[in-house]
Amino acid sequence: IHYNICYNVIIIYCILNTYSQLLFKNKEHSMKKTVFTAVVGLALSTSAFAAAPDADALRKQVSGFFKPLAEQMPGTENDTAEKIALGEKLYFETALSVNGTQSCNTCHRLDEKLGGVDNKRFSDGAIEGAIGDRNSPTVWNAGFHIAQFWDGRAADLKEQAKGPILNPVEMAIPDEATAVKNIKDAGYSDEFAKVFGKKDAVTYDNIAEAIAAFERTLISKDRFDDFLKGDNNALTAEELTGLNDFVSSGCIACHTGPLLGGNMYQKMGLVKPYPNTEDTGRFQETNNPADKFMFKVPSLRIISQTAPYFHDGAAETLEDAIYQMGVYQLGRELDDDKVASIATFLKSLDNQR
Repeated sequence: IHYNICYNVIIIYCILNTYSQLLFKNKEHSMKKTVFTAVVGLALSTSAFAAAPDADALRKQVSGFFKPLAEQMPGTENDTAEKIALGEKLYFETALSVNGTQSCNTCHRLDEKLGGVDNKRFSDGAIEGAIGDRNSPTVWNAGFHIAQFWDGRAADLKEQAKGPILNPVEMAIPDEATAVKNIKDAGYSDEFAKVFGKKDAVTYDNIAEAIAAFERTLISKDRFDDFLKGDNNALTAEELTGLNDFVSSGCIACHTGPLLGGNMYQKMGLVKPYPNTEDTGRFQETNNPADKFMFKVPSLRIISQTAPYFHDGAAETLEDAIYQMGVYQLGRELDDDKVASIATFLKSLDNQR
């Protein structure tokens, strides 16, 4: 009876959430939509979720919120093994920085199982003293996101790859022609000709295309997907309880879908103003007042491996991030047990690759 009640509550939630999508379909109403969604989501913190979770029942209940990651990213139809191999070399190629000190991997590290980040609040640039002003997000699963960068200014991986190379506080190459010359001087001309099927194939566009092809292979694997696919032993009892708490606390207002995020923009400080008001988020790109303090909702895949958190790296630990999100986004002060429980679940999203 308990789980039938809970299941019905979730069905109602899904219907109301769909209705909210229609009711608040304009960007200007995105905050209203999320408040509406969050309020309904918070209703799940009633007795419908009070009992210890059963794996089968819980899977059925959350199937409307989460899906396993797809096996391929959008855009892979033109990727070849040769293009991917070239892109991997370029991802680690320091010739794409002004002084040969940095590659894509410097800030988005794939070595040592670092989760596609450098675990710094802000990343250092190639030029001594240069430092970024936003936290470097993970490259894992990035091609599934609605857009790239915290403010969504790049539509896809290829466009994103072009940005840091020419950014003066990142890799600091002065222009596209210099980047192309550096790659030619590094001995890549023959490989580009083979991959792209013509001579003089080393172009800035092709450099970005090859890097994007490699990044499209970076799809994480975790036990949560095993659970979603039917493995009742994939998650521990504590992790199942944490999933329960994640849903019932209202986190699903923003963190849903295959990525548990990455599919929408949200105001940082939705319910209670966020202390850092210097970075106005998407407003810097759109000049639309409705976009002030709006940022892309981060994916929670491999989240425990990507500290520190938020666009400004202000939360040093996963537990701190969970607590702050409760305060600023949900208007709730989650107790230590609830925070620890949610953190336990989120660690089931650790990358096993």
